Amino acid sequence: MNDAADVVVVGAGIVGACIAHALRARGDRVLLVDRDEPGRGASFGNSGALSPGSVAPLAMPGVLSGVPAMLMDANGPLYLPPEYLPRALPWLARFVAAARPAEVTRISRALADLHRGAIDAHLTLARAVGATDLIVRRGHLHLYPDEAALSKDAASWRLRRDHGIDVQRLDRTGIDALEPGVGPRYQVAMFLPDHATVVDPHGYVQRIVAAFVAAGGVVARDAVEALMPAGDGRWGVRTSTRTLDAAQVVVAAGAWSTRLLAPLGLKLPLETQRGYHARFAGVPPPVSRTVVLADRKAFVAPMLDGLRIGGTVEFGGLERDPDWARAQSLAGFARETFRGLDDARVDTWMGHRPCFPDTLPRVGPAEGHAGLWLAFGHGHLGLTDSANTARLLAETLPRPG
Repeated sequence: MNDAADVVVVGAGIVGACIAHALRARGDRVLLVDRDEPGRGASFGNSGALSPGSVAPLAMPGVLSGVPAMLMDANGPLYLPPEYLPRALPWLARFVAAARPAEVTRISRALADLHRGAIDAHLTLARAVGATDLIVRRGHLHLYPDEAALSKDAASWRLRRDHGIDVQRLDRTGIDALEPGVGPRYQVAMFLPDHATVVDPHGYVQRIVAAFVAAGGVVARDAVEALMPAGDGRWGVRTSTRTLDAAQVVVAAGAWSTRLLAPLGLKLPLETQRGYHARFAGVPPPVSRTVVLADRKAFVAPMLDGLRIGGTVEFGGLERDPDWARAQSLAGFARETFRGLDDARVDTWMGHRPCFPDTLPRVGPAEGHAGLWLAFGHGHLGLTDSANTARLLAETLPRPG
């Protein structure tokens, strides 16, 4: 392999894969490098939701009142192990600040801008890489036990409507018409008909990367250890086996990105929100679209290999062992809600969502470092925003001289 490239993209998750594909499509010599096979990180186990209606930041005024209790509940949707509190406190302080009304307005506008046209962008990409069979456009159904539960999310739904998102309120009859397998716990719902689901997120990444390689792109499975500015304006990318030479470097390494950037003096408030899923294999999925158990903060989705339920936010860094009881709690929510899962084989997974306190990813040039570009911190929306992030960078990066 030639160790020189126009662009080295660090990180072969859905964001990095889309960027590499877009840059190769415009004619760049692109090298995509990751320590693992493409799509084995957060892109492997996410819930497959293409959710352009997610314009509400994670920090909302109504959410903050319940955060202290949730942080201490090991089985709740948001958990902070006590020993991790000192490390998480600076991030949490910024998170609280992001819930100020003016900040919520600013963040929601930025999210809406980034999401705009996301599903069409993915459909275009899927056609280009032969993956249209992996995208199901049947909407998202958000379920609530009752009106009181729905009212807790009123501000988020108001923001969606303010940004022109098509939202339909359903009663139990409406729920049954869409998803008759939903159990009696849920009596009211909000339906977003324009949303979509990727029914094999890992397979989607693999097809994007395969198309990138077929077009002349290069993939290297190698651990990136350091980014080194060169005197001629180029960059050296030191891996465990060699040093790559690049005119431009795009850091799309998710939760691991700041480890590469900190030695360059770039201190960014990124935290991993560890998420879990449980997969029920060997039985037909009891739903036909993404279904959100809003009171459980859990996403349920039909996958090619069974039913997946994902969710929870757990602070704990990159090294702490998974707490598999959290995945088992998700499996319990699925069994409570849907029939026909008793005979399924269940396996579990944990991955790292890279999240900034203000919910917004960092996409664009790295300040003070010509030729270095950032594309990470998409949090729960990396799949949704990956194609648009790639378009933005393909429009912005200088073309090879």
